[in-house]
Amino acid sequence: MTRLVLLLACLLLLPLGPAMAQEPDASGEPARVLSVENPPSDTAIADRLRAIIAALGHDEITVSVDAGVVTLTGAVADPGVSQDVAGIAERLEGVVAVTDALSASDDIAQQINPAFDRFRARADQFVARLPLLLLALVAFAAILALGFWGARLTVWDRLAPNAFIAGIYRQAFRVASGIVGIVVALDLLGAAALLGTILGAAGIVGLAIGFAVRDTVENFVASIMLSLRQPFRPNDLVEIEGDIGRVIRLTSRATILLSLDGNHIRIPNASVFKGRIVNYTQNPARRFVFDIGIDPDADLEATRVLAQAALKAQPFVLDDPEELVWIENITESGAILRVTGWIDQNATGFATARGDAIRLVKAAIEDAGVAIPDTTYRIRLEGAGPLPEVAAKAPSPSTPKPSPKVEQSSGSAHQSEEKALIPLVAAERQDADDLLARDAPRE
Repeated sequence: MTRLVLLLACLLLLPLGPAMAQEPDASGEPARVLSVENPPSDTAIADRLRAIIAALGHDEITVSVDAGVVTLTGAVADPGVSQDVAGIAERLEGVVAVTDALSASDDIAQQINPAFDRFRARADQFVARLPLLLLALVAFAAILALGFWGARLTVWDRLAPNAFIAGIYRQAFRVASGIVGIVVALDLLGAAALLGTILGAAGIVGLAIGFAVRDTVENFVASIMLSLRQPFRPNDLVEIEGDIGRVIRLTSRATILLSLDGNHIRIPNASVFKGRIVNYTQNPARRFVFDIGIDPDADLEATRVLAQAALKAQPFVLDDPEELVWIENITESGAILRVTGWIDQNATGFATARGDAIRLVKAAIEDAGVAIPDTTYRIRLEGAGPLPEVAAKAPSPSTPKPSPKVEQSSGSAHQSEEKALIPLVAAERQDADDLLARDAPRE
């Protein structure tokens, strides 16, 4: 019976034997057994490692091997040497472990010697590659000189729509020539892989500079677009974002206007390109508009015809397009007539023509006996006593007098006041860089 119990216990414990032999270590992985078949002797390991260290020129390192454990002792000038030697020792066959007992040397001369050796080696390498370096510099200089020579050719003026764009083409050709020269020089030196690093650094620096000078770059791009599209020409009378003046010039940064008061107005090109531009010079015909009130008891149609006839009789008003007068509104003070007429801006000043038209139409209406309402209000204050008596006006007739005499204005009074700025603008434009060209296509 006892033998049966022992036999059953042995059968139950038999499967646990291999599992116990592969118990996991602290990291949870099964323990690895180090087994080396026919390992080299300690003497062979030591001789092999000493030969390697001697070949590397580190005679100050002492090697000892005991049961496959390598011990490194000595003083080294460079701490990195100990790591390199220890790594070499670990890769030798038969080495079980490496004990790094190397220490930093206190000898200043011994510490400086490696630096001098490295400097001497690099100097020798530089002297050896000096002819190749000179060849690379010559190639770079030749390509760069060729690029600057090519940028001076007149072919860029024929390709570009204006001098500003031609200058950009020339500068881009110079930059491209410089990049090609750098690539060729690096390829001759065998350092073409360095080009990627240089271009990456240049891209990062360019991005940073672009954010820093974003407004300047925006104005520069707007200058290119404005010089290509030409929304105005020199001496054009324009209105840009509420500023009115004649165009002096377009620079790479701003558009310069001469206001009607004779002042300079500098508007950034980014604002000009994105803003609202009104060009009064592009179409010589221009319409003026004004409103005039009449007595509501008057014959509105007869008064309207009278105002239109008075306007038509003026020599500065164009027949085509035709002048128009219509009843715009009826208010508490009377009826409002809207009067419109067209003039030739090249022959007549807009402001003076509109002013004379208001004066002459008003005179024609009053000569016909139609009153123009007085919008003066009388305020009565309580407790201030009785107001003084005011003489009442005689009631105006409700119908205009027939065939009133229409006064005509002399043409000499309507010379364009903006024309006085033309010689001033011409003087400003002398010997000045400008991106505008009269022969360029117009937007």
